[in-house]
Amino acid sequence: METAEALMIYDTTLRDGTQGEGISISAEDKGLLARKLDDFGVDYIEGGWPGSNPRDMAFFEQAKELELRHARIAAFGSTRRARLKAEDDPQLATLLEADTPVVTLFGKSWLLHVTEVLRTDPEENLSMIEDSVRFLREADREVIYDAEHFFDGFEADEAYALRTLAAARDGGAQWLVLCDTNGGMQPERFREIVGKVVAAFPQSRIGVHCHNDAGLGVALSQIGVEAGARMVQGTINGYGERVGNANLTTLMPNLHFKLGYDFKAAANLSRLVELAHTTDKFANLLPNPKAPYVGRSAFAHKGGVHANAAQKVARSYEHIEPEKVGNRQRILLSDMAGASSVAMKAEDAGIEVDPKSPEMRAFLKKLKEREARGYEYENADASFKVLLSQHFHGLRDNFKLVSYRTISEVVRDKQENISEAVVKIRVTGDEEIKLSVAESAGPVGALDHAMRIAFGAHFPELREVQLIDYKVRILQTGLGTDSIVQVLMLSGDEEQSWWTCGADQNIIEASWQALRDSFRYKLLTG
Repeated sequence: METAEALMIYDTTLRDGTQGEGISISAEDKGLLARKLDDFGVDYIEGGWPGSNPRDMAFFEQAKELELRHARIAAFGSTRRARLKAEDDPQLATLLEADTPVVTLFGKSWLLHVTEVLRTDPEENLSMIEDSVRFLREADREVIYDAEHFFDGFEADEAYALRTLAAARDGGAQWLVLCDTNGGMQPERFREIVGKVVAAFPQSRIGVHCHNDAGLGVALSQIGVEAGARMVQGTINGYGERVGNANLTTLMPNLHFKLGYDFKAAANLSRLVELAHTTDKFANLLPNPKAPYVGRSAFAHKGGVHANAAQKVARSYEHIEPEKVGNRQRILLSDMAGASSVAMKAEDAGIEVDPKSPEMRAFLKKLKEREARGYEYENADASFKVLLSQHFHGLRDNFKLVSYRTISEVVRDKQENISEAVVKIRVTGDEEIKLSVAESAGPVGALDHAMRIAFGAHFPELREVQLIDYKVRILQTGLGTDSIVQVLMLSGDEEQSWWTCGADQNIIEASWQALRDSFRYKLLTG
């Protein structure tokens, strides 16, 4: 589908997104993220509400020096107070002081809010909208008017809701944005209302701002565009108040690849995964592996039949080429894996195997037995590569663990936990047993430190390996302390990172297995 006018992508991650529970982005990081969004091709970046908090005030100060190439920074705020002139309203003055080229102004569309929240009369609310927009337009600002709770207001009193839009238009607003603030609208009614607004305001540009409370934020935004809206507002990764806003990392590829709409950022969708994950880092969140398009699992195939078919003809099980959004196909290993899946995974690891060979049948049996005992190779690629190399290439350890021991001590008076680990190893070709001792706050940490001392003395390349992340899962319920413990461990050096796994009733033994595979992988790959 070709459209006469390109869509505008309006990002409110830095404002509405940070209202999500557990999300906080510093002023410095907001500046860095704004540059990322600009580089990606976002048209508008809403930076925050000037005067509402010191962080947003600091951001708008640095925003003056950002020198963005494409995006326009917007300050966000409300209409003037009731019975106060626009030029005397301190909040409008703060919006001007932010010195942004765009101001996004929200006003009330729902009579419930007018009478019960603002505690003013309907006509005064209309004057508040028109006066505030005109004041900002006369100060040479582009004004985007966000009609807050528009759909609830429309359902309560259609005529009045449309009059609020007319007031913003008459004041000079360049955009009228219809906000589903409560996030509860349903598709057909949403389409009908947006269509009515587009017909009633043929000379105005219409936008939509959707929340995801009913799980429809993206779907409603797309419906809004199909009904005539030419701006969509949302956040990267769907951050936002309550359960979040319309997710731009899903919405943008849908609009472009599925519906054929054009917009500036469409040219950069091959970097969408990078943008999504970078934004997660700024928000101090882990990427959602199940996120459409950008999640690690978005193009992952686990079942043997699915994996085989996807490898032969990707589109048979993939709705889009993953490279178009910067993702990649992944073949997962599990007890459902067949020879073809293992062969494909081995090929990714640089190991050629014959899926029809007796060795492959033996390997599949071993793989399924180990997974039944609690090992997980689906997310532990390094342990899988070690297992492949052992089975098909005869990889042998050039070290042998003689024994290890951990001792934990609780010093009650000092409220300290001290654990000690003793590791004994024998290096191939040397009959002498090497001993190392280390302490840490816990037994796994002590074992990790002692192993690095022991192995690092004989294999210098292991000294640069660091433990980055450590996850523990209990695989059975009802067995208490006799349950199998699964350990997933992320290790890395300056060049790469890798996951390994271990499983045992003893958490220390499971940790040792994961650490051992980490060292094996590093020695295997150099």
